[in-house]
Amino acid sequence: MTKARTNASASPAVGRNMVINGAMNVAQRSASVTGLGGASAYYTLDRWKLVSLSTAGRLTMSQTADGPNGISANCLKLDCTTADASIAAGEILLLRQGMEGQNVQRIGKGVAGAKQITVSFYVKASAAFTFGVELEDTDNSRQITKLFATTTDWVRHSFVIAADEDDGSSAFADDNAESLRVSFILHAGSNFTSGTLNTASFANTTNANRVPGIDSFYSSTDNNFFLTGVQMEVGPVATEFEQEDFGTTLAKCQRYYQKWLSDSVGDSVMTAAAISDVAFIGDYFLKTSMRSVPTMGTSGTYKARLKTNDRAITGQPSINRATTENVQIFATIATDNDESGFAGFLKTDDDDAFLEFIAEL
Repeated sequence: MTKARTNASASPAVGRNMVINGAMNVAQRSASVTGLGGASAYYTLDRWKLVSLSTAGRLTMSQTADGPNGISANCLKLDCTTADASIAAGEILLLRQGMEGQNVQRIGKGVAGAKQITVSFYVKASAAFTFGVELEDTDNSRQITKLFATTTDWVRHSFVIAADEDDGSSAFADDNAESLRVSFILHAGSNFTSGTLNTASFANTTNANRVPGIDSFYSSTDNNFFLTGVQMEVGPVATEFEQEDFGTTLAKCQRYYQKWLSDSVGDSVMTAAAISDVAFIGDYFLKTSMRSVPTMGTSGTYKARLKTNDRAITGQPSINRATTENVQIFATIATDNDESGFAGFLKTDDDDAFLEFIAEL
């Protein structure tokens, strides 16, 4: 996990902002990843997914200590490393944050009394571009897009989104699944640009109407894009960007992703016990309750420490069973050493091993 700089002017959070990690402060996975654009995934900054379809363009995505003074010390940076001047119809590149339905109920969307919302953000780029910010109701296939212009200086944009009462039948589901997406669309082919921009209010989604009129981030390897201070709040006014304590933001991010990272060879992951001569099992307690039962990813090598001995394990540790708060991790000891019943711990065998627990939308 990285944190580029600390913003000394931070003030207490008041919970207006429905965007998590809008200040781009938390990057548990990595501070920078190169060669992106061939697949869609979470790579660097928490809660910000890079979505890329069918494009030959490539980029570096990073957390950069270049945010606007008094707003955030950090920003998300995209650097075009391979241009894509021939845009196929199905291409698209965007940055997305998905939101749980139970976290956006305050909007009252789709029913009588639905509220206006305001989206605001700070942006700059290496040149003047026109890009799009889209709100997408994934429960009911409805969306709206606003275009915005970049300059080489930080500029705050804000857009008021009309209340969407629809016919009273398109409310957000009140659960932990994805209901609303905020996306910054930076490159798209004719499948997404050949229609009429839907900018007035939420309407049923037609792909061709999503981002007519945008430029392409992939037009040149000189192109850079910077984003921070992203906020979505109820009401028709863009209030001052909400400064949130770093620990509060980190805990919110850990609902979706947590990482245990080794600092040196021999670090202990968890206590465990040999329940047979080869089966080694223990409980890893998650830092906070996760959105759903997580999957686990691993990197590096591990050993079982039993009595005064280090025992090699076969393959990687895996999940035996899990809840949203606890993961029981299983490993197979490579050689039967008749140590059944002894307690010990799972330890690393290199200095950059990690376990990751994933419950992303």
